[in-house]
Amino acid sequence: MKIPVLKINQFEETESLKDFYINSFSNHISLNKKLIARPHKHNFYLCVMFIKGTGVHEIDFNSYSITPGSVFFLRPGQTHFWKFDSPPEGFIFFHSQEFYELKFLKHKLHEFPFYYSFQNPPLLQLPDKKISSLYKKLEETYTEFTKNKPFKELKIVSLINTVYIDLLRAYTDTISNEESYSPNYLKTLERLEILIDENFQTEKLPKFYAQQLNISTKHLNRVVKETISKTTSELIYERVILEAKRLIVHADENLTAISHSLEFSDYSYFSKIFKLKTGFTPMGFRKKYRNQNEVHQ
Repeated sequence: MKIPVLKINQFEETESLKDFYINSFSNHISLNKKLIARPHKHNFYLCVMFIKGTGVHEIDFNSYSITPGSVFFLRPGQTHFWKFDSPPEGFIFFHSQEFYELKFLKHKLHEFPFYYSFQNPPLLQLPDKKISSLYKKLEETYTEFTKNKPFKELKIVSLINTVYIDLLRAYTDTISNEESYSPNYLKTLERLEILIDENFQTEKLPKFYAQQLNISTKHLNRVVKETISKTTSELIYERVILEAKRLIVHADENLTAISHSLEFSDYSYFSKIFKLKTGFTPMGFRKKYRNQNEVHQ
């Protein structure tokens, strides 16, 4: 059994915009309990802002605290789920890539730092003074979403764009100054991450990615080292191990089948690499993760 991939139309209550959804978080949870009761993926971009509630948001096996003012960003394909200690409230919205980019032909979602690289944190903690203004914009977007007025889609896209710009400004205040890096290096890193995501199962050597990018392996390693302080091999195997974790804990296949699906020569080699990177054998990781989640359920 594979990790479920949720689609936008599974959440829509009524006929509305084809590629966009927004709701208060408490209403979203109430309406979609069955869909989001277990770890899942999406085929869309997601943003959620909390103004009340506490708990933990797990994204690709990393846990982040939920507090008032927390804003989370998810790209298509990421696995996540929630654990709440107190009732949450806020707004959640998501949309397809086309919904945004067809309206802003000269601007891409990947240009926002919270979407363009998995190396950037998926969490922004807003300062108190910015929570109210952003919440009001999301309230206005939700009101527009529930009405049937002329130019509804254009209004919503415009509102979401102003929300993203406000979030971009707050986000860039909290991370390292990316302007110190060469724009060409950042573009190469973005292209590399896309290539790894598309090919990591079959291609695990830096040479392949350097060839696809028409640069030398040495230069590729320099780009990765100077931008995120890692090697190309480390970046490739981070993606391999992430997929292995997803399959180990969320799928029903036996571990040997999982190693084969990731195109390792044999299970013993897969187990050796997995333990080297995580400190656990595949079976040990599965037991630890499932035991932890039984405690929280």
